[in-house]
Amino acid sequence: MNTGDELPPLEIPITRTLIVAGAIASRDYQDVHHDPELARQKGSPDIFMNILTTNGLVGRYITDHFGPTAELRKVAIRLGAPNYPGDTMVLTGRVEAVDGDTATVRVVGANGIGKHVTGTVTVTLPPSEGLT
Repeated sequence: MNTGDELPPLEIPITRTLIVAGAIASRDYQDVHHDPELARQKGSPDIFMNILTTNGLVGRYITDHFGPTAELRKVAIRLGAPNYPGDTMVLTGRVEAVDGDTATVRVVGANGIGKHVTGTVTVTLPPSEGLT
């Protein structure tokens, strides 16, 4: 793994089930994540994904690439365009820095209306596996 390397994209279909299950799993019972009518009353066209589900998907993207022994040391993300049901989020990544067994990866998740998530993930591999 070298600075500048691109991770392969990961397409994630944004389903109603994914949005609701992610909210329930993270104990986020805000109505905008499970009740379309209440979401509309609050100005949203539909329910939308919560940040904890997005955070989990970003972590999955990194560990799917680096393997099951990868340790996420820091995840710093910022939300943008909402993930609504029926859309697809495409996660992409680029290695920004490598320092021994630690890499910093810039991650972007885009959907049909823009960038849903941007940020960086710092990941470490055991010395026996290394990044190089």
